[in-house]
Amino acid sequence: MSQRTNLGQWVRSAVTAVRAAVPVLFSADTNPVPRHWDHVTKIDPEPDKRLPLLYPLYLKHTDAVSVGGSSNVTAANSEATFTLLELVEPVVFHEPSEARHVTDETRSKAAFLAIPEVLNGDVEALVGTLGEGITYLNDEMIPSMLEDKLPAWVNVLPSDKLVDLITSWLLSSAVFEAYIIQNPESAAARRGGVSSEDVLGAEKARERAMVADRHLKSEVVYIEYSGTYGGEEATAVIKAAADDLIRSRLWYGGGIDDRDKTKEILAAGADTVVVGDIFHQIAAEEFRFYNEVRDQFDSIPDPDTLESWIEREIDTGTTNAAAYLHSIPRIKNPNEAAKRYLTITLSLYLELYSRIDSSDRTGRPTIKNLQLVGQLVPKWDTHVADALSQGNLTPNEYLSEIVMPSIAESESADFPITHVGPNGDEDER
Repeated sequence: MSQRTNLGQWVRSAVTAVRAAVPVLFSADTNPVPRHWDHVTKIDPEPDKRLPLLYPLYLKHTDAVSVGGSSNVTAANSEATFTLLELVEPVVFHEPSEARHVTDETRSKAAFLAIPEVLNGDVEALVGTLGEGITYLNDEMIPSMLEDKLPAWVNVLPSDKLVDLITSWLLSSAVFEAYIIQNPESAAARRGGVSSEDVLGAEKARERAMVADRHLKSEVVYIEYSGTYGGEEATAVIKAAADDLIRSRLWYGGGIDDRDKTKEILAAGADTVVVGDIFHQIAAEEFRFYNEVRDQFDSIPDPDTLESWIEREIDTGTTNAAAYLHSIPRIKNPNEAAKRYLTITLSLYLELYSRIDSSDRTGRPTIKNLQLVGQLVPKWDTHVADALSQGNLTPNEYLSEIVMPSIAESESADFPITHVGPNGDEDER
């Protein structure tokens, strides 16, 4: 073996050693997923998963929004979901459960692509699904994208080389989420091939988490209980894994619906809690409240009268709206925020539904039927009403010209929603 070969091997070994040593010895944080995120809201594109009427109002308090689900998700409803989320404040990223949910449109609208890899399922969940996804990108999505976007005469590189380059770039810029699925009855478990025998104890979960962190280089290790709260079992898993993760973020999802659970999970060592079900449940709840309040008044009540009715008839502290807001640790006054948001919502519902026949009271702002709700407009904007009646407003225009002004107008200046920052400082939103 020549000296040049020996030198080359030595240089490569030295570079590898330095790369490994830098994050350990110098606390260099190279993970693109921010460490300060302590709350992520998951939006499911499934048509039956509804959104609160004023969902941008709720979502401005979360750190990020993840788009993805395990059942009845398609490329079309994924694209529709990203359209609805274009005007929300936090970062929105895509966590597809199948490769074909990724399209050129979702890719362009998502801050990044989060690719799930299941650590305690069958080999298909870890290797097969990823292989299928890479093949789809390389063979279908990227060639189609290039055909649509590049003129035929452009020959930057041979087409196969350009496809290979873009595929590699997309994968290198993606975030990988190493899932440890702990609820074998969930849809995620069925998709990942996780049975009751695959549920991990604390020490085994720690081992898998270290593999994800040190070998797979996963940006996120995700402890997933899918709709159920893991309690002591989950906190034991989190405590076992947290201290041994160098680069990976440690996320927890499942059954978070109050502040105590959020605090318990974060105190155990998780960086982030992920909340999904309770957010979607706000929509059904607020529509039920609307059906109750519309029978109480002959005309649309003023905000003070409506707020008095809410104080008498609804224990806002036990609502799904309050539960979601309680799950966000930095909101100082979640019960008051829930009351204010429900007042705004019911006021707007009463205005909207006063514009249509009572037999058509089925439209709600869901991914499936946003266009129907777009026909229900407040009386204070006749220009928008005329445009909507002619079908000239897109969903985004509906949001920007109706929903967002409604939020701005209805939120009273003397009722800020107070956030408590990590250093104890307060800001108002």
